[in-house]
Amino acid sequence: MLKGIHPLLGPELLHAIATMGHGDEIVIADGNFPSSTIGPPVVRADGLGAVAVLEAILAHMPLDQFVDEAAWYMQIVGDPITVPEICQEFGAMVQRLSGDFKLTSLERFAFYERAANAAYIVATTELRIYGNIILKKGVVYPEEVHRV
Repeated sequence: MLKGIHPLLGPELLHAIATMGHGDEIVIADGNFPSSTIGPPVVRADGLGAVAVLEAILAHMPLDQFVDEAAWYMQIVGDPITVPEICQEFGAMVQRLSGDFKLTSLERFAFYERAANAAYIVATTELRIYGNIILKKGVVYPEEVHRV
């Protein structure tokens, strides 16, 4: 346990987001996502839901302000218009912790393709389907760094 660090960020996940650079992407994946076969290193978050992991990550990692899109969710197969309830929760969490960012939907295989190029995949045990989100890391400014 460390002071000032969200309690759901275990050592591996904390290491992952700390080593990512500006523009790198991280996937928060539900329990059905093919995390171990898609390519990037996998950080296990067993026993945790995707929204809780999103909150923990966004408590410490800014989204990229220099691009038009910095967060993506997977569209429902056969129904690209409907936004899954969990993705609505993702959107509310992003707005609350990161500001005026909109989530962009991606078709299932386009989502997989983007995920394959991510720096890391966080494999949660989220039970709700379509509980997947990709985040693009932004810049941490000097005044945001706590110095002792």
